Amino acid sequence: MKVAVVILNWNGEALLKRFLPSVMEHSEGADIYVVDNASTDGSVPFLEANYPSIGIVRNTYNGGFAKGYNDGLRNIEADIFCLLNSDVEVTPNWLGPIKEGFETIPGVSIIQPKILDLKQRDHFEYAGAAGGFLDALGYPFCRGRIFQSIEKDHGQYDDVRQIFWATGACMFIKSETFRSLGGFDEDYFAHQEEIDLCWRAQNAGHKVYYVGQSHIYHLGGSTLSNMNPKKTFLNFRNSLYSITKNLPRKKALPIVFLRLILDGIAAARFVFQLKINHCLAILHAHISFYGNFRKMYRKREKANFILKYHIVTSIVWSYFVHQVKNFNILVKD
Repeated sequence: MKVAVVILNWNGEALLKRFLPSVMEHSEGADIYVVDNASTDGSVPFLEANYPSIGIVRNTYNGGFAKGYNDGLRNIEADIFCLLNSDVEVTPNWLGPIKEGFETIPGVSIIQPKILDLKQRDHFEYAGAAGGFLDALGYPFCRGRIFQSIEKDHGQYDDVRQIFWATGACMFIKSETFRSLGGFDEDYFAHQEEIDLCWRAQNAGHKVYYVGQSHIYHLGGSTLSNMNPKKTFLNFRNSLYSITKNLPRKKALPIVFLRLILDGIAAARFVFQLKINHCLAILHAHISFYGNFRKMYRKREKANFILKYHIVTSIVWSYFVHQVKNFNILVKD
């Protein structure tokens, strides 16, 4: 099983200097690539001078996470692609349990390891934690992280479990699956494109799993922090895109309508918090969604739809009304 660890880079020379050593040390048997999104810093000269064994794929411009990976992976041959953020510290034998998962789990096409916080190493990290899920309205959350509530890791998720979406911070995917799905949707640019990809994969009959015996440490927020209005814009708009594309019409349209109302409430909350830029970001997200609705709707016509996509009715109600902030309380297997 040939694995390619592929890191997308844009002006991330400092991150490459900090995090590449662990990837090189602990990725025995894998090929390492950096896909560079037309960086203007010293990233590429640094790689050429210090890591001649790393394959460098140069994109002609910065098309974001989605297009960056789509363009880069066309030039890489492997059985398994590991899409790895540039701000990740990997650990000894992190690849072993993942390879075993692909060899032993029936129907699996995508796998995520445990994602821990580099700054607080005994806690899960926001982007992915112990695997992603959706509620009935399409709101994403994770085992180990619900909204801003982050759980401490004390082995409660050291398991192998089917999940709904795997984080783009560290996603392993069969190359044939990635290519058969047409890769990431480039209209997303960045953020939640991995949720859409996993949703489309399951609509096509593939399975997504979490393997907790493998773990990495993620810095997070290196491109856009959670406090950046652009991230608010992308998350709100792209979530609406995914619902429109990946659900049957009778489900998608009512859910989109409800989401627009709830998004308006979220915008009002930002006003009360004096975060006006985030309120405006939601407004711009809706305007962009309206402008691209027909395009997204045409994409859904190509899909077969799974009916079971959520494990709770409303994560918003459970979290903010019932104050449920722990996944194992929220969902009791």
